[in-house]
Amino acid sequence: MIRLPAARWALTLPMILFTLTAVSVALADDLERVVTAETDRLELAQASQQRIDQVVNQTDDLEAEYKQIMKQIDGLTVYNDYIQRQLDSQGGELVRLRESLGQVSVIERQIMPLMIRMLAGLDQFINLDQPFLLEERRERVDGLRALMERADVTLAEKFRRLTEAFQIENDFGRTIEVYKDALLIDSANLEVNVLRLGRVGLYYQTSDASATGRWDTITQQWVPLSDSSTRNQVRQGIRIARKQVAPDLLLLEVPAPEVDGS
Repeated sequence: MIRLPAARWALTLPMILFTLTAVSVALADDLERVVTAETDRLELAQASQQRIDQVVNQTDDLEAEYKQIMKQIDGLTVYNDYIQRQLDSQGGELVRLRESLGQVSVIERQIMPLMIRMLAGLDQFINLDQPFLLEERRERVDGLRALMERADVTLAEKFRRLTEAFQIENDFGRTIEVYKDALLIDSANLEVNVLRLGRVGLYYQTSDASATGRWDTITQQWVPLSDSSTRNQVRQGIRIARKQVAPDLLLLEVPAPEVDGS
Protein backbone atom coordinates (compact mmCIF):
# COMPACT_ATOMS: atom_id res chain seq x y z
CA MET A 1 0.00 0.00 0.00
CA ILE A 2 1.39 3.37 -1.00
CA ARG A 3 1.04 6.11 1.43
CA LEU A 4 1.25 9.70 0.23
CA PRO A 5 2.50 12.48 2.33
CA ALA A 6 -0.21 14.53 4.00
CA ALA A 7 0.68 17.71 2.13
CA ARG A 8 0.54 15.98 -1.21
CA TRP A 9 -2.78 14.35 -0.30
CA ALA A 10 -4.17 17.71 0.52
CA LEU A 11 -3.31 18.94 -2.96
CA THR A 12 -4.55 15.85 -4.72
CA LEU A 13 -8.03 15.77 -3.11
CA PRO A 14 -9.21 19.08 -4.56
CA MET A 15 -8.05 17.97 -7.95
CA ILE A 16 -10.00 14.73 -7.58
CA LEU A 17 -13.07 16.65 -6.48
CA PHE A 18 -12.75 19.05 -9.38
CA THR A 19 -12.37 16.19 -11.76
CA LEU A 20 -15.40 14.43 -10.32
CA THR A 21 -17.39 17.66 -10.53
CA ALA A 22 -16.40 18.18 -14.14
CA VAL A 23 -17.32 14.61 -14.94
CA SER A 24 -20.67 15.02 -13.17
CA VAL A 25 -21.41 18.23 -15.08
CA ALA A 26 -20.51 16.51 -18.34
CA LEU A 27 -22.66 13.53 -17.49
CA ALA A 28 -25.54 15.82 -16.52
CA ASP A 29 -25.22 17.65 -19.81
CA ASP A 30 -25.15 14.38 -21.71
CA LEU A 31 -28.16 13.10 -19.74
CA GLU A 32 -30.08 16.29 -20.41
CA ARG A 33 -29.30 16.02 -24.10
CA VAL A 34 -30.44 12.38 -24.07
CA VAL A 35 -33.64 13.27 -22.22
CA THR A 36 -34.29 16.18 -24.56
CA ALA A 37 -33.64 13.98 -27.57
CA GLU A 38 -35.95 11.29 -26.19
CA THR A 39 -38.61 13.90 -25.48
CA ASP A 40 -38.33 15.23 -29.00
CA ARG A 41 -38.50 11.69 -30.36
CA LEU A 42 -41.63 11.00 -28.32
CA GLU A 43 -43.24 14.23 -29.47
CA LEU A 44 -42.41 13.35 -33.06
CA ALA A 45 -43.80 9.85 -32.53
CA GLN A 46 -47.00 11.27 -31.00
CA ALA A 47 -47.35 13.73 -33.86
CA SER A 48 -46.77 10.93 -36.36
CA GLN A 49 -49.34 8.74 -34.57
CA GLN A 50 -51.85 11.59 -34.61
CA ARG A 51 -51.29 11.98 -38.36
CA ILE A 52 -51.64 8.23 -38.82
CA ASP A 53 -54.86 8.23 -36.76
CA GLN A 54 -56.10 11.16 -38.81
CA VAL A 55 -55.33 9.35 -42.05
CA VAL A 56 -57.01 6.17 -40.75
CA ASN A 57 -60.12 8.13 -39.76
CA GLN A 58 -60.20 9.85 -43.13
CA THR A 59 -59.74 6.49 -44.83
CA ASP A 60 -62.62 5.00 -42.81
CA ASP A 61 -64.81 7.97 -43.66
CA LEU A 62 -63.93 7.68 -47.34
CA GLU A 63 -64.61 3.94 -47.26
CA ALA A 64 -68.04 4.48 -45.63
CA GLU A 65 -68.83 7.22 -48.16
CA TYR A 66 -67.68 4.94 -50.98
CA LYS A 67 -69.96 2.14 -49.79
CA GLN A 68 -72.88 4.55 -49.48
CA ILE A 69 -72.25 5.89 -52.98
CA MET A 70 -72.05 2.34 -54.35
CA LYS A 71 -75.42 1.54 -52.75
CA GLN A 72 -76.89 4.66 -54.34
CA ILE A 73 -75.39 3.67 -57.70
CA ASP A 74 -76.90 0.18 -57.41
CA GLY A 75 -80.29 1.69 -56.56
CA LEU A 76 -80.05 4.16 -59.45
CA THR A 77 -79.08 1.35 -61.80
CA VAL A 78 -82.20 -0.63 -60.83
CA TYR A 79 -84.35 2.52 -61.08
CA ASN A 80 -82.87 3.41 -64.49
CA ASP A 81 -83.66 -0.08 -65.75
CA TYR A 82 -87.26 0.34 -64.52
CA ILE A 83 -87.56 3.76 -66.17
CA GLN A 84 -86.09 2.38 -69.38
CA ARG A 85 -88.68 -0.41 -69.45
CA GLN A 86 -91.40 2.18 -68.91
CA LEU A 87 -90.01 4.32 -71.72
CA ASP A 88 -89.93 1.31 -74.01
CA SER A 89 -93.54 0.49 -73.11
CA GLN A 90 -94.64 4.09 -73.58
CA GLY A 91 -92.84 4.16 -76.92
CA GLY A 92 -94.87 1.18 -78.06
CA GLU A 93 -98.06 2.77 -76.75
CA LEU A 94 -97.19 5.99 -78.57
CA VAL A 95 -96.84 4.08 -81.81
CA ARG A 96 -100.24 2.45 -81.28
CA LEU A 97 -101.81 5.82 -80.44
CA ARG A 98 -100.41 7.35 -83.59
CA GLU A 99 -101.84 4.47 -85.60
CA SER A 100 -105.21 4.93 -83.84
CA LEU A 101 -105.18 8.67 -84.55
CA GLY A 102 -104.63 7.88 -88.17
CA GLN A 103 -107.83 5.83 -88.13
CA VAL A 104 -109.97 8.42 -86.29
CA SER A 105 -111.13 10.13 -89.43
CA VAL A 106 -112.03 6.76 -90.97
CA ILE A 107 -113.99 5.72 -87.86
CA GLU A 108 -115.75 9.08 -87.72
CA ARG A 109 -116.85 8.76 -91.33
CA GLN A 110 -118.26 5.33 -90.55
CA ILE A 111 -119.94 6.01 -87.20
CA MET A 112 -121.77 9.19 -88.16
CA PRO A 113 -123.94 7.49 -90.82
CA LEU A 114 -124.58 4.70 -88.32
CA MET A 115 -125.86 7.18 -85.73
CA ILE A 116 -128.09 8.85 -88.30
CA ARG A 117 -129.61 5.46 -89.16
CA MET A 118 -130.04 4.68 -85.45
CA LEU A 119 -131.83 7.99 -84.91
CA ALA A 120 -134.14 7.34 -87.87
CA GLY A 121 -134.89 3.88 -86.49
CA LEU A 122 -135.66 5.35 -83.05
CA ASP A 123 -138.03 7.88 -84.61
CA GLN A 124 -139.82 5.15 -86.56
CA PHE A 125 -140.05 2.94 -83.48
CA ILE A 126 -141.71 5.71 -81.45
CA ASN A 127 -144.24 6.35 -84.21
CA LEU A 128 -145.15 2.66 -84.36
CA ASP A 129 -145.11 2.14 -80.59
CA GLN A 130 -147.98 2.65 -78.16
CA PRO A 131 -148.85 6.37 -77.93
CA PHE A 132 -147.58 7.15 -74.42
CA LEU A 133 -145.61 10.31 -73.63
CA LEU A 134 -145.52 11.03 -77.35
CA GLU A 135 -144.68 14.72 -77.02
CA GLU A 136 -141.79 14.06 -74.67
CA ARG A 137 -140.37 11.24 -76.78
CA ARG A 138 -140.67 13.10 -80.07
CA GLU A 139 -139.03 16.19 -78.57
CA ARG A 140 -136.14 13.97 -77.51
CA VAL A 141 -135.75 12.73 -81.07
CA ASP A 142 -135.95 16.28 -82.47
CA GLY A 143 -133.30 17.40 -79.98
CA LEU A 144 -131.01 14.57 -81.07
CA ARG A 145 -131.56 15.42 -84.71
CA ALA A 146 -130.50 19.03 -84.03
CA LEU A 147 -127.55 17.79 -81.98
CA MET A 148 -126.23 15.75 -84.89
CA GLU A 149 -125.93 18.93 -86.97
CA ARG A 150 -123.87 20.83 -84.39
CA ALA A 151 -120.15 21.18 -85.08
CA ASP A 152 -119.28 22.24 -81.51
CA VAL A 153 -120.34 18.88 -80.01
CA THR A 154 -117.94 15.97 -80.10
CA LEU A 155 -118.76 12.71 -81.80
CA ALA A 156 -118.47 10.92 -78.45
CA GLU A 157 -121.05 13.22 -76.84
CA LYS A 158 -123.46 12.73 -79.75
CA PHE A 159 -123.12 8.97 -79.43
CA ARG A 160 -123.59 9.14 -75.66
CA ARG A 161 -126.81 11.15 -75.98
CA LEU A 162 -128.13 8.80 -78.65
CA THR A 163 -127.46 5.66 -76.61
CA GLU A 164 -129.01 7.41 -73.60
CA ALA A 165 -132.23 7.90 -75.59
CA PHE A 166 -132.24 4.22 -76.52
CA GLN A 167 -131.75 3.32 -72.85
CA ILE A 168 -134.74 5.47 -71.87
CA GLU A 169 -136.91 3.70 -74.46
CA ASN A 170 -135.64 0.35 -73.22
CA ASP A 171 -136.54 1.24 -69.62
CA PHE A 172 -140.14 1.95 -70.64
CA GLY A 173 -140.57 -1.77 -71.29
CA ARG A 174 -139.98 -2.75 -67.66
CA THR A 175 -141.53 0.07 -65.65
CA ILE A 176 -145.02 1.14 -64.63
CA GLU A 177 -146.17 4.74 -64.48
CA VAL A 178 -149.19 7.02 -64.59
CA TYR A 179 -149.39 10.51 -66.03
CA LYS A 180 -152.08 13.01 -66.98
CA ASP A 181 -152.97 13.62 -70.62
CA ALA A 182 -155.76 14.96 -72.86
CA LEU A 183 -157.20 12.34 -75.22
CA LEU A 184 -159.72 12.60 -78.02
CA ILE A 185 -162.31 9.91 -77.21
CA ASP A 186 -165.49 9.68 -79.32
CA SER A 187 -164.95 13.22 -80.65
CA ALA A 188 -164.60 14.55 -77.11
CA ASN A 189 -161.47 15.78 -75.34
CA LEU A 190 -161.07 14.06 -72.00
CA GLU A 191 -158.63 14.89 -69.20
CA VAL A 192 -157.52 11.44 -68.12
CA ASN A 193 -154.93 9.51 -66.15
CA VAL A 194 -152.93 7.27 -68.48
CA LEU A 195 -151.66 4.03 -66.93
CA ARG A 196 -148.72 2.38 -68.67
CA LEU A 197 -147.77 -1.18 -67.74
CA GLY A 198 -144.40 -1.51 -69.42
CA ARG A 199 -145.22 -2.03 -73.08
CA VAL A 200 -147.80 -4.71 -72.30
CA GLY A 201 -150.79 -2.48 -71.78
CA LEU A 202 -151.82 1.17 -72.00
CA TYR A 203 -155.03 2.33 -70.27
CA TYR A 204 -156.83 5.56 -69.51
CA GLN A 205 -159.33 6.57 -66.86
CA THR A 206 -160.94 9.85 -65.91
CA SER A 207 -160.46 11.13 -62.37
CA ASP A 208 -164.04 10.18 -61.44
CA ALA A 209 -163.62 6.76 -63.11
CA SER A 210 -166.65 7.48 -65.29
CA ALA A 211 -164.68 6.57 -68.44
CA THR A 212 -162.10 3.82 -68.80
CA GLY A 213 -160.42 2.35 -71.87
CA ARG A 214 -157.29 0.83 -73.35
CA TRP A 215 -155.14 1.26 -76.43
CA ASP A 216 -155.83 -1.34 -79.09
CA THR A 217 -152.58 -2.11 -80.93
CA ILE A 218 -154.46 -3.75 -83.81
CA THR A 219 -156.90 -0.95 -84.63
CA GLN A 220 -154.50 1.73 -83.34
CA GLN A 221 -157.37 3.31 -81.41
CA TRP A 222 -158.55 3.87 -77.87
CA VAL A 223 -161.24 1.34 -77.00
CA PRO A 224 -163.67 2.09 -74.14
CA LEU A 225 -163.99 -0.52 -71.37
CA SER A 226 -167.34 -0.62 -69.62
CA ASP A 227 -166.85 -3.60 -67.33
CA SER A 228 -166.85 -2.50 -63.67
CA SER A 229 -164.23 -5.06 -62.72
CA THR A 230 -161.86 -3.68 -65.37
CA ARG A 231 -162.47 -0.12 -64.16
CA ASN A 232 -161.56 -1.19 -60.62
CA GLN A 233 -158.40 -2.94 -61.83
CA VAL A 234 -157.32 0.16 -63.77
CA ARG A 235 -157.99 2.32 -60.71
CA GLN A 236 -155.93 -0.09 -58.61
CA GLY A 237 -153.11 0.03 -61.16
CA ILE A 238 -153.11 3.84 -60.99
CA ARG A 239 -152.80 3.69 -57.20
CA ILE A 240 -149.95 1.19 -57.47
CA ALA A 241 -148.12 3.38 -60.01
CA ARG A 242 -148.49 6.37 -57.67
CA LYS A 243 -147.21 4.21 -54.78
CA GLN A 244 -150.42 4.82 -52.87
CA VAL A 245 -150.86 1.09 -52.28
CA ALA A 246 -148.52 -1.88 -52.24
CA PRO A 247 -147.84 -3.68 -55.54
CA ASP A 248 -150.43 -6.36 -56.29
CA LEU A 249 -151.65 -8.61 -59.10
CA LEU A 250 -153.72 -6.82 -61.76
CA LEU A 251 -156.29 -8.65 -63.89
CA LEU A 252 -156.48 -6.58 -67.04
CA GLU A 253 -157.22 -7.27 -70.68
CA VAL A 254 -154.09 -7.09 -72.81
CA PRO A 255 -153.70 -7.54 -76.57
CA ALA A 256 -152.61 -11.03 -77.61
CA PRO A 257 -149.29 -11.37 -79.50
CA GLU A 258 -149.62 -11.49 -83.24
CA VAL A 259 -148.20 -14.23 -85.42
CA ASP A 260 -146.92 -13.28 -88.84
CA GLY A 261 -148.62 -15.67 -91.27
CA SER A 262 -146.68 -14.54 -94.33
